[in-house]
Amino acid sequence: MMNSSMSKVEQVDLPKGIQKSLMLPCKALGALWNSIIMDEDRKNELVNQSILNFTVRTQVTRSVLPLHGVILLVGPPGTGKTSLARGLANRTAESFFNAGRQFRLLEVEPHSLTSAAMGKTQRTVTELFSQTIAEVAASGPTIVLLDEVETLAADRVKLSLEANPIDVHRATDAVLVQLDLLAEQFPALLFIATSNFPEAVDAAFTSRCDLISEIPLPNAQACDLILRDCLKGLGQAFPPIAALQNLPEFSHLSAACVGLDGRTIRKVVANGMAQRQETAIDPNQLTINDLIAAATKAKSARVAAKGAKI
Repeated sequence: MMNSSMSKVEQVDLPKGIQKSLMLPCKALGALWNSIIMDEDRKNELVNQSILNFTVRTQVTRSVLPLHGVILLVGPPGTGKTSLARGLANRTAESFFNAGRQFRLLEVEPHSLTSAAMGKTQRTVTELFSQTIAEVAASGPTIVLLDEVETLAADRVKLSLEANPIDVHRATDAVLVQLDLLAEQFPALLFIATSNFPEAVDAAFTSRCDLISEIPLPNAQACDLILRDCLKGLGQAFPPIAALQNLPEFSHLSAACVGLDGRTIRKVVANGMAQRQETAIDPNQLTINDLIAAATKAKSARVAAKGAKI
């Protein structure tokens, strides 16, 4: 049985730039990992790469294998990259739990590190990596979530010195320097980074990644599974909703959701319940046609949004 203290989030007196700190394994994150619906081979690849970080890197020098301890998850918004990163951290910790190794997860809040004051962002980033993260890594196996990493490691080639302060460039420099130093000093340290805009991430950062995994929009099978999982969950409170997945028209609903991200697909179900006032008052009256109509609207909104950006 997991120690109850290992599932508690520590939020008292967190250092600047750290949004969350908790010990792993964590029961809630274990459930999160199991709820992530995506290709199992891709999930296994991520777990294996993460585990490798804590087995091989502690035994082999970087002159043999130049591993930095960085995994980058890229893909469109709403594909579950942050949830996947948290679940991956927990799944990795579970793999070593029987060996008595406790892991810590740190979640970085990148936007809290930026500053309009010249040189302050660079100093804050350096302090975060060289002091806060280093101190935690010195105490045991550590996994750090760098969400929206393009905020900290912006592509310097694409930045304009006129539009972007030199501090932004120097912040990227600081991240790269610290990644190199931490990779040398702490082999039991892993960064899991995410980005909605991989083209905005500096090439020197991506070159340091041991694995870059693209998290795509769900295919038809994944859409089907996400919808079934959502309807099944709602069925615990509203039993008729769970039965909708058994209707012949359910395949039309799954097809209508292809092209949407996982987050939007689940919101389609909520929007379906809001299609009519009677279903909003009593969700038990939800029909498959309500859901198909909501999916169609969501798809139209997605197309319109893309057109507006062109």
